[in-house]
Amino acid sequence: MFEGEKASLEAILSTDTIRVPKPVKVVDLETGGAALIMEHIDMKSLNRFTAQLAQQLADFHLHNKRQKEKQKKEEQTVGKGSSQAEVPVIHQFGFHVQTCCGFIPQLKIPAMFADVEVEPALLHGDLWSGNIAECTEGPLIFDPASFYGHAEFELGIAGMFGGFGKNFYRAYHEKIPKEPGFDRRHQLYQLFHYLNHWNHFGTGYRGSALRIMKELSK
Repeated sequence: MFEGEKASLEAILSTDTIRVPKPVKVVDLETGGAALIMEHIDMKSLNRFTAQLAQQLADFHLHNKRQKEKQKKEEQTVGKGSSQAEVPVIHQFGFHVQTCCGFIPQLKIPAMFADVEVEPALLHGDLWSGNIAECTEGPLIFDPASFYGHAEFELGIAGMFGGFGKNFYRAYHEKIPKEPGFDRRHQLYQLFHYLNHWNHFGTGYRGSALRIMKELSK
């Protein structure tokens, strides 16, 4: 688990877009288990730097797209090509989930993505208000579970527990405008988290999960 968090922090650091604690080392404890040693940052709840966090998060989400554009331009010139890129460029992603009932046909989901081209973006992976903060120099994020996915996915859990506010979303969407169908996809991505929380923490999340499923089934 800690190796995954360390790799996530290193991946975010490599984009040079948004601050995270610098990881040092994963160590095994004599009493069993392990610990992740990282940079100490004197942090407090996000307050002054909400808009700056949103702008940096948007730059973070746009990083892979910009790397692709840079790589394409470099490939048309003599010199550095894709094999020499400092940060990996991801061109596609996806997965298929088989259940006990086989592969479930997705009857509603394809239409939600009919008018949008999904660019793979490196994500924090668990961006709720408990994983954001600020220090004297500006905002930061921590405790990531990073992967490449749709940037809109990141906003799903962000909207579930509050703590971001209108200024955050306004500043974020100035850099990454909402695309057609955003609201339904936002519900879909929130559904993932409500189902996950229902599974982990009990029936307190059942009502929200069922409500969204009914909405998306219309």
